[in-house]
Amino acid sequence: MEAHEKGFFTEESSIAVVTGRNDKAKDERLKQVMEVITRKLHEAVKEMEPTQDEWMKAIFFLTHTGQICNEWRQEFILLSDVLGVSMLVDAINNRKPSGASESTVLGPFHVADAPELPMGANICLDQKGEDMFIEGRILDTDGQPIADALLDVWQANDEGFYDVQQKGLQPDFNLRGVFRTGPDGRYWFRAVKPKYYPIPDDGPVGQLLKELGRHPYRPAHLHYIIKAEGFEPLTTHIFDPDDPYISSDAVFGVKESLLAEFRRTSDRERSKQYQFAGDFWEVKHDFVLARANDEPRHG
Repeated sequence: MEAHEKGFFTEESSIAVVTGRNDKAKDERLKQVMEVITRKLHEAVKEMEPTQDEWMKAIFFLTHTGQICNEWRQEFILLSDVLGVSMLVDAINNRKPSGASESTVLGPFHVADAPELPMGANICLDQKGEDMFIEGRILDTDGQPIADALLDVWQANDEGFYDVQQKGLQPDFNLRGVFRTGPDGRYWFRAVKPKYYPIPDDGPVGQLLKELGRHPYRPAHLHYIIKAEGFEPLTTHIFDPDDPYISSDAVFGVKESLLAEFRRTSDRERSKQYQFAGDFWEVKHDFVLARANDEPRHG
């Protein structure tokens, strides 16, 4: 009888022995997940052949990652982000039919109760930064406008900070707002040009990035959550393609379809119309929502 058949652990039988102990698992999905995790983890250990010291360093890294977590900081999510796992889970759970806009990660700074504003409102409440006008349409996969679509938008300021990161320095709900489309599906609002910013890098994940020779920066972007009755909700960004970190987003959130042209515009009449002081940035980007019953494509 083979060692693993007796339940004895050896280097060769490790996977079979460990997964075999889970035969009486109460949840079949948990059993399946643990079988995959155990198999992949043991295969990785056998390939790397870590020393005892290296394995303890890994244990202490994970311990420190958990210790730094609190009610406002989740270092394990950050670890998932920089390993590309968050984006992979997002991609698997947001497969879209052909032509529909792609999703990306939510990010940690969404505020659920941002105010609904009249179309065209300026979401910059402190008048700091370079003025920007954003417009586009919300369409279905047949190119028809979607009325009564709700857009929840938010962004960092010109220094790379969200309002919740600078309580007392930025007004509450600065650079946030909710808009609702009319029959033409068009949206437009005023804001300021966002700036790239670093993810929190003062913890174990930041140290890991440094050791790997990676930077902690996310390229400049605007966040959107778009919802409409009968359609799948969309959580996404649009990115400045000229940002210095556009090809090396620390959390892998950039997709080619989410690049939008950020154009510097000199137009006195329009500037006056938008109540801007002078030149401004202009962004046009349409979003296409998938119907709730549309068949997704697989990546």
